[in-house]
Amino acid sequence: MIYLNKEDILKSITLDECMATVEEAYKIYADKLFNMPDRIQVENGDLTSLYMPCFTEKSFGTKILTVAPNNAKINKPIIDGVMLVNNIETGEIVCMMDGKTLTSVRTGAVGGVGVRHTTSEDVKTIGLIGTGEQGFYQVLYACKARNIKTVYLYNRTKEKAIKLQEELKKELEDVDIIVVNSSIELLKNSEVIITATTSHQPVIDNKKELLKGKHIIAIGSYKPDMRELPDALFDVVDKIVVDTDFAKEESGDLYQPIKNNLIKSEDIENMGNFLRDNKGFDMNNKTTLYKSVGMGLFDIVVANKIYEKAIKNEIGKNIDL
Repeated sequence: MIYLNKEDILKSITLDECMATVEEAYKIYADKLFNMPDRIQVENGDLTSLYMPCFTEKSFGTKILTVAPNNAKINKPIIDGVMLVNNIETGEIVCMMDGKTLTSVRTGAVGGVGVRHTTSEDVKTIGLIGTGEQGFYQVLYACKARNIKTVYLYNRTKEKAIKLQEELKKELEDVDIIVVNSSIELLKNSEVIITATTSHQPVIDNKKELLKGKHIIAIGSYKPDMRELPDALFDVVDKIVVDTDFAKEESGDLYQPIKNNLIKSEDIENMGNFLRDNKGFDMNNKTTLYKSVGMGLFDIVVANKIYEKAIKNEIGKNIDL
């Protein structure tokens, strides 16, 4: 068995390869060529434990995560855990990798695929609300998916936004990275808005005149009582795409608007079907929402790709259990 740490994972897959692998996972999802239970989620106070096994025709594995929102207050990662990759024929564990890095990389790629397929091709500006580790990868992948010239950052704790600004400048030398003082300022200046928070209240102002014509990529809310998006968005949105069908029940950003008759469940499209059917929806001058909650299928397909490339390139550490 090999072990892959953060550096090993990042050396084993490129941004473009990761997005292509996520698109492959979407097609597997649309064609129902997988075996995956609903995400097993156990809550204990502010801590959440997530258990996500998944089989495909070519791979098998399980991601085990903890989510601790209060860790942000003590400068520790909110997400931690491991990803196990098994031999599809024997069930043997062949790879263990850092779960929080895999989550960041594949979630960034999921967001990047959302940007690639639910925004206008000529967008030049993005705004990020929530400047943790997830935000870092969301911006990297968004800038790979589109020719972005300016990135606006907003966080309630401005020091965290400034820290991310410094990190992004090292990676995106040709992109202007600007810290703003309010979500309204960010909304006014950005064509694409990415929300990457653990908020229970909307982090975007409830002003539909500011939301019309925007492309929203929402990745933060993963419980029915969590929301990043305001009701006003659903008055102006033209297209809603989700990564998984159970996002309608799992995320408050969809569950609550559906419950309150602001949108209809049947009007929400799954990205797997969207990519497979290639309907060619015109995103120009439209208001769009792409909502992701994640699923084990993403993890195993991306993890298996990382594992295969690590073996090929002799990356990682051999260990015995």
